[in-house]
Amino acid sequence: MSGAVLAPDGVRLRLALLVSVAGAMIVALDGTVLLVAQPSLGHELGASVAQVQWTSTSYLLAVAALLVVAGRLGDRYGHPRMLFVGVLGFAAASAGIALAPGVRWVIALRAVQGVFGALLQPATLALLRLTYPANRLAGPIAVRTSAIGLAGAAGPVLGGVLVAHLGWRAVFVVNVPVALAIAAITRAVRAPSVPGPGSRRLDVTGAALLAIMLGALVHTLVGVPAHGWVGAPTLLGLVVVVAVAVVLVGHERRTPDPIVPAVVARSVPVTASMAILLLASGGMFGALFVANFFLQDVLRLDPLATGLRVLPLTLLMVLGAPLAGAALRWFGPRGVAVVGTLLVALGIVGLAVLSTLGPTGPWWVGAATFAVLGAGFATVMVTATGNVVGDASPGYAGVVGGLKQTAMNLGPTLGIAVAASVLLLGSSRGGPPGSGAVEPGGVVGTGGVVGTGAGMGPTLLVLAGLAALALVPAALLPSPDRSTP
Repeated sequence: MSGAVLAPDGVRLRLALLVSVAGAMIVALDGTVLLVAQPSLGHELGASVAQVQWTSTSYLLAVAALLVVAGRLGDRYGHPRMLFVGVLGFAAASAGIALAPGVRWVIALRAVQGVFGALLQPATLALLRLTYPANRLAGPIAVRTSAIGLAGAAGPVLGGVLVAHLGWRAVFVVNVPVALAIAAITRAVRAPSVPGPGSRRLDVTGAALLAIMLGALVHTLVGVPAHGWVGAPTLLGLVVVVAVAVVLVGHERRTPDPIVPAVVARSVPVTASMAILLLASGGMFGALFVANFFLQDVLRLDPLATGLRVLPLTLLMVLGAPLAGAALRWFGPRGVAVVGTLLVALGIVGLAVLSTLGPTGPWWVGAATFAVLGAGFATVMVTATGNVVGDASPGYAGVVGGLKQTAMNLGPTLGIAVAASVLLLGSSRGGPPGSGAVEPGGVVGTGGVVGTGAGMGPTLLVLAGLAALALVPAALLPSPDRSTP
């Protein structure tokens, strides 16, 4: 009798988890397979390096600018509906890109794809918050984190196979049936409706200001490798960001329905977790940016061998996420976040040591370093995501999901900007003329300092410091509740 009663709820939970994982994976796969397809795309369409770079930048600008707004829309109109519209639009944009006659069409449709990607991403987290009790979120979030790590590892392999046998357009064609399948499953998900504060009207002015501010910030950070931190375009961009932020804050204080509700903005666990994700992801992805040059330009490894060297990171992300979820129940968010942050920083320091060894370094040193980095980042992801989503009321599940995804988009952009600028600074001080140059489109060149490995150690230490800054907000997270068994 009890089994019959619990079965519908169990099915509902499994469907919500399946849709959440599938939605997160299709976005992660799309980004990683594109990196493999870009050279072939540029060659076939006769695109410049800058235009190829914009096939990534246009998507990033759209998705980063709209994630919080999309989450707020989900809070008002329903997250299954936003996820359904998001995956259908993602499929349509992918089909359009596959049929694109020129690179300008690809760039424009990638921006459209980013809009729909923004709609679906907060919904994947909000569904978990609406269907699982707050004290049971750690497990589903750990599964979602493991799936993202698996997608990140599978993306380059899948992309390589598709591009080699079917061409770059196949990378986008494969999105279509997968997205349609997710849309079909989404129709079966029945998330509880949450009336109340999350259903108030949308603050259109606040939404526009927030989108402009985030879009300007991402555009400025993307341009740092080309212009430097003190270049005129960077300074102008930062001035625009600050000016719009001031206007936004003033508007949010006056409006009765702010785009980021006051209860969310003032939540210490939410703001601390966002800071942790921003800093830790910045340090890690900046370090991976540098490590990619080291493995391919110093050790002379091909892309497949490079992927195999980094595989321990993925494996420990997949295996470490469930362990982090279990550790949360025993040690609480504060202790687990501190340990995860220390592991990320330690892993980046290990990469700095590895860069000094050059080709003579034993392979197991690199494997251990990437494993520590993966374990640490999985721990940070599970802890911070659980706090962001679990601390907010279900009525604000979408907006906090959008804030979390925004931090995860801004962090890597910041980290790569820091890495590229420090490498270039080392080049200008100690490298030969033209070393470490920035190619058109903001891509760091591989000659000189970058190509020889000089300057990589100091750059990685700076990135380790960036990740270690996450210890400050980690200390603000809740300690374990000893009163509950």
